[in-house]
Amino acid sequence: MNLAALTSPDTFFEDFKPGTVMRHMRGKTVGETEVVLLAHVVMNSAQGHFNAHEMSATKFGQRVNFGGITASLVVGLASQDTSENAIAELSLDKLRLKVPVVEGDTLYAVTEVLSCDPSDRDDAGIVSFRHYGINQRKDLVCELERRVLIARRPGGAS
Repeated sequence: MNLAALTSPDTFFEDFKPGTVMRHMRGKTVGETEVVLLAHVVMNSAQGHFNAHEMSATKFGQRVNFGGITASLVVGLASQDTSENAIAELSLDKLRLKVPVVEGDTLYAVTEVLSCDPSDRDDAGIVSFRHYGINQRKDLVCELERRVLIARRPGGAS
């Protein structure tokens, strides 16, 4: 079976160009699962994620999402356009959490292609991205850089 037929025709290494900016179509509303359950899964026991009563008296007014989950959601929202033909995630770097995300916020992602570099493999290259997470109020909630080993187009066609 030709696995390339199962993925988007424009997410191979050759399709990315430095300077390209993509606004990803999907959004994700942060719910109790992200705020509470996933914080439990990663063993983050800060009261800000679990204690609704205590958090109701803070400036946030409710529980705050764990920043690692926020970053993961942003990368996930970008993945359909950036890593459908990924071979390996190489790095996540320079994570900046700008605005707290609370239950009920909806996140969107925007990606900038920073660079496209050869790798030590003939069948793949390295693409560096900067991902931005934006909430429904258009606040920048986070940004991070990510390097991904991405397959070259099968057959060498560009």
